[in-house]
Amino acid sequence: RGNWGNQIEFVLTSVGYAVGLGNVWRFPYLCYRNGGGAFMFPYFIMLVFCGIPLFFMELSFGQFASQGCLGVWRVSPIFKGVGYGMMVVSTYIGIYYNVVICIAFYYFFVSMTRVLPWTYCSNPWNTPACVGVLDGNISSRAALNLTHLLNTTQKRTSPSEEYWRRYVLDLSDDIGNLGEVRLPLLGCLGVSWVVVFLCLIKGVKSSGKVVYFTATFPYVVLTILFVRGITLEGALTGIMYYLTPQWDKILNAKVWGDAASQIFYSLGCAWGGLITMASYNKFHNNCYRDSIIISITNCATSVYAGFVIF
Repeated sequence: RGNWGNQIEFVLTSVGYAVGLGNVWRFPYLCYRNGGGAFMFPYFIMLVFCGIPLFFMELSFGQFASQGCLGVWRVSPIFKGVGYGMMVVSTYIGIYYNVVICIAFYYFFVSMTRVLPWTYCSNPWNTPACVGVLDGNISSRAALNLTHLLNTTQKRTSPSEEYWRRYVLDLSDDIGNLGEVRLPLLGCLGVSWVVVFLCLIKGVKSSGKVVYFTATFPYVVLTILFVRGITLEGALTGIMYYLTPQWDKILNAKVWGDAASQIFYSLGCAWGGLITMASYNKFHNNCYRDSIIISITNCATSVYAGFVIF
């Protein structure tokens, strides 16, 4: 079995494996719902007592046995079903995340136009309920009496929402109508799978080189968004809401449950990937040190992403 080119490749691969949508999307939302800064207390408690030990255990298994999530359970065949479960979970997660990458590719290609199609309501797929940013600013039309024209009970939708639902996905109103295959999305999905294939074509020898970009570029994007965000009006208000703790929330058991689920989801424990990546380490590698570095980096990224989002 081969080995990583150097230890940095393993650490970057593990960081890239752990850091993802859970850090950027889910963690800020859970902070918002569970008391702002107060949520970080149970979050870090769960990291120390649940996340890091489980993370270290999986790295130890893979590194000691030099086997993937299936072969490692030969030490105790009664648990081989756990390995098959990990393989199934990883398969479904791979399919799911490739769809997300497909959507990212689609918007990347479509955004290469002078006027973005999801910024206005005059497209063929828009409905009368579509309200653009300028259309919704009634104060700019103070000379008009629009009281009789506005039905406040009618649902309004943004052009970006209608672009996503009515054009990109082309959702039908009937559950029995599956609709047609969206060729642009199919093409982007194919591109995403080709990219994955090229990254893994030579195993850790190729993926270990790719992670120098894939594991560091998200931090560049987050930093750009952070700098842009703090220059906007009201940025300090959002950051203060993010940091101000509502300590009464800690007494709610659901908050602790959300903290635990976020730790496990964010670190990627029990998915089989950690065991497989660690299996390419040298036998005497300090995986305890690596588990602490990777886990803390992952959680620090979540906190940093919270500043960007808020």
